[in-house]
Amino acid sequence: MSNPRNRLNFSGGPGALPESVLQQLQTAIQCEPDTGLSLLGISHRSDWFAAVVQETEDNIRHLLGVDRDHHVLLLQGGATQQFSQIPMSLLRRDGPPADYLHTGYWSGKALPEARKEGPVRLLWSGAEHAFSRLPDDHELDYAADAPYLHYISNETVEGLQFHRLLGRDDVPRICDMSSDFLSRPIAADRYALIYAHAQKNIGPAGVTVVVLHAPLLDRLPAELPSFLDYRSQAAAHSNLNTPPVFAIYTVLLVTRWLRHDIGGLAKMAEINAGKAALLYRVLDEGADFYRPRAAVADRSQMNVVFNLPTPALERDFLASATAAGLSGLQGHRAIGGLRASLYNALTPDAVATLATLLHDFRRRH
Repeated sequence: MSNPRNRLNFSGGPGALPESVLQQLQTAIQCEPDTGLSLLGISHRSDWFAAVVQETEDNIRHLLGVDRDHHVLLLQGGATQQFSQIPMSLLRRDGPPADYLHTGYWSGKALPEARKEGPVRLLWSGAEHAFSRLPDDHELDYAADAPYLHYISNETVEGLQFHRLLGRDDVPRICDMSSDFLSRPIAADRYALIYAHAQKNIGPAGVTVVVLHAPLLDRLPAELPSFLDYRSQAAAHSNLNTPPVFAIYTVLLVTRWLRHDIGGLAKMAEINAGKAALLYRVLDEGADFYRPRAAVADRSQMNVVFNLPTPALERDFLASATAAGLSGLQGHRAIGGLRASLYNALTPDAVATLATLLHDFRRRH
């Protein structure tokens, strides 16, 4: 049995952090090496923190392959705040509707918030398919006059992930990448705005990364509250009000890890693909027992969602996982079942441990 004090974290969020980052944070909480102060007591107005923000911005630009015409904002409020802030900024009640895709639980949360601000056109919904698949290109009739297209790249609850770029180049693309941000290379320069809360792949809860192409700022209305105005946040380098210093410093350490220890997003994607392939292979080999939820072409490399033949067997499996030192494998409360989240910092060895457990559990039952 694994040491219960050192469990493997398969949770849908907060996700695992790299071991080296945890070690650096442990030191910094006691005494951050550059300042001699506890990380928890360093002023957000200090030169040290200004340098942390600048390096974090630069690291994210480097990893995404974009230049300084893309603002990197480190905001609060999670993706949920962006569900409202985006339409407040770009949707007009007397204008054409924005295009939204409804591909699962979290994209469904964005829709009512947008409708409070202006007209929305539901470009496609997976509801009739029980959110078990994503749309094909021929099912998407993009509007040329839409103020923007909004979609979620990876649905954590249903285990669905887009493996292609959507939309038109003449309509601003806006994408919630909360659960696969910095897990693979993307054509970041073709998005007008990307947002991602940190607690999956890049840090703890408390900070949300927004990568925004500068020309989008020209579309914003003048009367926005300062805190909800991307222009104010960009001008202040995300230090308009007291920011979450600890969370931002953690994101800095994770981006250093991605750049220098992993070797960039192409290498990270290779590692993530290997983890997902191993787990799906075990599930597919046990197709008489394990039932992956998502259509094969749309399977997520971040969240592997599946069921067993009965709820009782699922409970037995979770008990076996807990005894083996594996945590966070229960499915989301909205759909139940089981879910293994394979975020960046979850190691291939951890996934191999889960694969062995799945194999042995099927053989026993």
